[in-house]
Amino acid sequence: MKNAPQGLWLRILAPSVIALLFLGGWEAVVRLNDIPPYILPGPLLVAQTLVQDWGTLSVSLLVTLKITAMALAVAAGLGLLLAILFAQSRVLELSLFPFAVILQVTPIVAIAPLIIIWVNDVTISLLICAWIVAFFPILSNTTVGLRSADHNLIDLFKLYRASRWQTLWRLLLPSALPYFLAGLRISGGLALIGAIVAEFVAGTGGNASGLASRILEAGYQLQIPRMFAALVLVSGMGIVIFLALTLLSHLLLRHWHDSAMGRDDRR
Repeated sequence: MKNAPQGLWLRILAPSVIALLFLGGWEAVVRLNDIPPYILPGPLLVAQTLVQDWGTLSVSLLVTLKITAMALAVAAGLGLLLAILFAQSRVLELSLFPFAVILQVTPIVAIAPLIIIWVNDVTISLLICAWIVAFFPILSNTTVGLRSADHNLIDLFKLYRASRWQTLWRLLLPSALPYFLAGLRISGGLALIGAIVAEFVAGTGGNASGLASRILEAGYQLQIPRMFAALVLVSGMGIVIFLALTLLSHLLLRHWHDSAMGRDDRR
C-alpha cells in the first residue's frame, strides 16, 4: 500500500510532463516560424480564445454534453436489457444479435442524414445517432459477461434449486458487472463521437447548437483559434467522461474484483 501514492503521482506526473513539452514545442514552432493564426494558432492564443468566447462555447458544450449523456444512458439501459434477454434465450440471441452487428458496422455518417430526415425533432435525431454508435459495446460486453459465470457455481445454484431470477440476480449479473462497466467506458467516448458526427451531418445552427456547429461556423469564418478552442472542449469532455466512468468502475469493483484491487489487497 505504501507504493500506491507513488504510482498515483507517476500516473499524473508522467502525462503532464509530456503534455507540457508538447504544448511548449507547439508554441515555439508557431512563434519561430511566424505561422499566422488562421493556419495554426499557438496554444496560448487558443487558451485566450477559449476564455474570450466562453459564453458561446459553454452553451454549445452543455448541448453536446446533454446529447452524449442521454445517448449513453439509453445505450446502457437497452444494452443491459437485451443482454439479459440474450442470456435467457439462446434462440433470441441468435435471432437479434446479427442485426446489432449490422447496426454497429454501418457508418453513422451514411445513415445520419436519413435519420435526420425521418425524425422531425433535431434533438431526438442526434440522440438516435449517438445511441447507435454507443450501443454495441455495452451489449456485446455484457452478453459475454453473463455467459462467463463460473459453471461450477451455476451447477451449485441448480443443486440448491435456485430460481432463474435468483441465478440471474445473485450470480450472472455480478459476474457480468466488470464486463458491463468496461463496455460503458468504451461507449462513453463513442457516444460523444456519435453526437459530434451527427451534429456535423445535421449542420444545426443558432445559439442552442452543439460544439460541432461551433467548429463548422469557425471554419467557415476562418476563425481557427475558436475552432481549436472548441476542439479542446470536445477532447476535455471525452477525458472527463472516461475518468468519471473509470472512477465509477473502481468504486463498484474495488472490494471484490481483481481488476480494481491493488496487489497488496489480493494477498
